Amino acid sequence: MRIAALDDDALQLDLIKQATEAMGHVCHTHLTGAELMRTLRRETFDLLIVDWHLPDTTGPEVVRWVRQNVAARVPILFVTHRQEERDIVEGLGSGADDFMVKPVRIGELNARVAALLRRAYPDNTGGVMEFGRYRFLPDTRSIEMDGVAVELKNREYDLALFLFQNMGRLLSRDHLKEVVWGQVADVMSRSLDTHISRLRTLLDLRPANGFIVTAVYGVGYRFEAVEAQHKG
Repeated sequence: MRIAALDDDALQLDLIKQATEAMGHVCHTHLTGAELMRTLRRETFDLLIVDWHLPDTTGPEVVRWVRQNVAARVPILFVTHRQEERDIVEGLGSGADDFMVKPVRIGELNARVAALLRRAYPDNTGGVMEFGRYRFLPDTRSIEMDGVAVELKNREYDLALFLFQNMGRLLSRDHLKEVVWGQVADVMSRSLDTHISRLRTLLDLRPANGFIVTAVYGVGYRFEAVEAQHKG
């Protein structure tokens, strides 16, 4: 999963980054609220971790901005020294999903992150998954369309699975590249576009088949289910 962390303490950010990446996630760090908000205008994430005390704003203000300006309801975890009941009430009331008091304990952080991600993105990769005419077979990393196997390369399968599992979400280019190519996604955007184009062709992604993938200028792609168009 892709995480964005916000804290004015570089050491705390490094701790959070190391802990979450040890869990297999990718963590992008930010030192100011303005920096995170700039990032969120062009990038997408699966989870935000936010501190309360910031040099240019407050954590609750950042959370309120996210809820007003980010279309997808990304889960948010407060990690802060503030621990009074009124602080917890204000933090959760601003739109956060969970609240954790510093000092950061790695085991607790891992458990809270895992719980938030589990609730927001149910793990359905353990067995066969069906989406309309498409059937995903994780054991063989293959896809069937109307019962007929579609020949895909590994990265094409990973990209297709991620798109189907995140139906309706706007996903930034870097988000998609990190999922498919790994943490160090030094991949040309053209390569992503080529993979998307191949999936459109190989899986016949068009309104008549119930699914489309649309480019969103300056951000990335959105994969959506649409009402299949049948000829009368």
